[in-house]
Amino acid sequence: MKRILFAFTLLLTVVLAACGGGKEANEKLTVVATPVPHAEILEEAKPLLEEKGIDLDIKVVNDYNTPNQMLDSEDADATFFAHIPYFNNLLKEGFDFENIGAVHLEPIGVYSNDYKSLEELPDGAKIMLSNNVPDEGRILKFFVDHGLLTLKDGVDPIEATIDDIEDNPHNFVFDNKTAPEIMVKAYENNEGDVFFINANYAIDSGLSPKEDAIELEAADSDYVNVVIVRSADKDNENLKTLVEVLQSEEIKKFIDGNYDGAVIPAE
Repeated sequence: MKRILFAFTLLLTVVLAACGGGKEANEKLTVVATPVPHAEILEEAKPLLEEKGIDLDIKVVNDYNTPNQMLDSEDADATFFAHIPYFNNLLKEGFDFENIGAVHLEPIGVYSNDYKSLEELPDGAKIMLSNNVPDEGRILKFFVDHGLLTLKDGVDPIEATIDDIEDNPHNFVFDNKTAPEIMVKAYENNEGDVFFINANYAIDSGLSPKEDAIELEAADSDYVNVVIVRSADKDNENLKTLVEVLQSEEIKKFIDGNYDGAVIPAE
């Protein structure tokens, strides 16, 4: 009886193995991203990664804090939402993260319901910028380039904040208390004179940065969006493959064909 039972068990094991086909399961990567364009780009990359033996799990969030918390707590393998100055600021805050590759630029746009250029702004105009501090230098550069204000000597424009303004001859009022994800709502409610809105939130709300913004950030901006991982995982082969796919010609063509200049592939 024992021999019969053993033979049956052995036969069942062989059958199950045959049904499995001997195929190894794909590796899994979990990436946290904001909805547009990051999650959309990752969705396009998903089948390309599957061909390389990687199953991509995309966790979509709509703020700039949750991704860092998930990555730091090992609930995700990477984040895809932030630009380089934001990443540099995370390092200053003590996060042990690594930037493993640039993917695209989302040029920040200037929006206004009442004015067609920054030069038209009246004295005392209210400038609405988000509470995302790493974006402040990015936004101040618009005013510096137009000769509308100056920064203190020796200040790196990338790291500048509104506290670094030296001369503000038009007495512009810079309001930096609004979260980036609700800046579009502030614009719709006309809570200021001009609004600086990140392209991801603009296009997610139905705005066209190319058509609706009165001015767009230059293509040579330092604010390119990157893939961020824990430093301990910087040499992980699957994460390297993720970046290779996101930098591939297929993804570049997808970006060029779907965002009409509101998102630009990294060079």
